[in-house]
Amino acid sequence: MHYHFKIHKEDKGYWASCIELKGCNTQADSVDQLHDNMKEALNLFLNEPDNSKIIFPMPHKHLYGKDIVEVPVEPKIAFAIKMKLFRRKKGLSQRQAADLLGMKNIYSYQRLESTRKANPNISTIARIKEVFPDFIVDDIFIHKRLKHGNL
Repeated sequence: MHYHFKIHKEDKGYWASCIELKGCNTQADSVDQLHDNMKEALNLFLNEPDNSKIIFPMPHKHLYGKDIVEVPVEPKIAFAIKMKLFRRKKGLSQRQAADLLGMKNIYSYQRLESTRKANPNISTIARIKEVFPDFIVDDIFIHKRLKHGNL
């Protein structure tokens, strides 16, 4: 999963803002440092407390333009965000999702939606795909490094 940042140059350095997530911004003296800061800012921004009611929008699939870069989300955070959004789109409570997945208690399911605790094993991912065939896991994993724009 990747979100997109627009890079801006100023006299004394650079700053960038996430296009899909208002308020997710960072700055640096160099472009290389800015890329590191964008990754850090993005993952910190998305790393909400477990009891948070915020639902982050999914990033645009393809967004290109001058000085726009894709910034990867850590897989654990990406999985939790996607799981929460997917469950809500299906109109399910956490209890209902846990029951459908055959989980004995709701806490096991809540870990899947925790940006700090989500770390499903392969059998859990297989069960999610079995119960929810339209849950796509491919975009959770980081497939490439930052894609540089014109900077």
